[in-house]
Amino acid sequence: MNLKTFLAMLHRDAHVARRNFVTLLLQTLFQPMLLVFVFGKVMTSSGLIRPEYKGMLLPGIIAIAMLLSGVWSVAMPLVSEFQFTKEIEDRLLAPIEIEWVAVEKVVAGMLQAIAAGLIVIPTAWLVMGSGVGLSFTRPLEFLALALLVSCLAAAVGLVLGTSVGQTQIGLMFSLVIAPMIFFGCAYYPWSALRVFPVLQKVVLINPIVYASEGFRSALVPRFPHLPKAAIYLGLILFDALFVSFGMRQFRRKAVG
Repeated sequence: MNLKTFLAMLHRDAHVARRNFVTLLLQTLFQPMLLVFVFGKVMTSSGLIRPEYKGMLLPGIIAIAMLLSGVWSVAMPLVSEFQFTKEIEDRLLAPIEIEWVAVEKVVAGMLQAIAAGLIVIPTAWLVMGSGVGLSFTRPLEFLALALLVSCLAAAVGLVLGTSVGQTQIGLMFSLVIAPMIFFGCAYYPWSALRVFPVLQKVVLINPIVYASEGFRSALVPRFPHLPKAAIYLGLILFDALFVSFGMRQFRRKAVG
């Protein structure tokens, strides 16, 4: 691998992200912050939901923000570059292997997903007010989860960006990403599904479950969550699955 070429492509994507920072921020954080305001502020302040719900909700919101940011920042540019601007052809002509072009896209998406998560934490905290009760006594655990979740988000974006056309990408967000979020234990702990035993087992095929439960275990361990071994195993397996499938799709689309 030509490291200089790899870093140059990464620098270019970072420059584009900085130039479109406000737009990207609105696209990826608008929905999570609406959820924070409605469920974490309005519902708790009115007494319809117990104030403790704030702490349980925020880790899930972090997972959603990272997912949306990572998926969007990788999938949409790939759809455009492969189908319209053909900018991907310039990258493929660079002195670097095809797979490393895909790796660069994933790394760029990971950085944007991590940035989205870091922005959500203080912003949501300010919106919700007191009573959130996050714990940052496990920074290494939080860092490991952030890397695994950001990789998951970028890898899902790589799969969508190389498998779906522009006319279907919006439909995929509605039919795939939205249900994944609602059944991803972002708004409730996995243990809350025990009254629906079949559903509780089925949702374990949803990678967002492990992202939400993982942040919950690291930031608000007082709430119920999946065992840490299951969380890390699930994230690692889904990361490997989506990265390998996305790389294969990228190569097929690039040389096809």
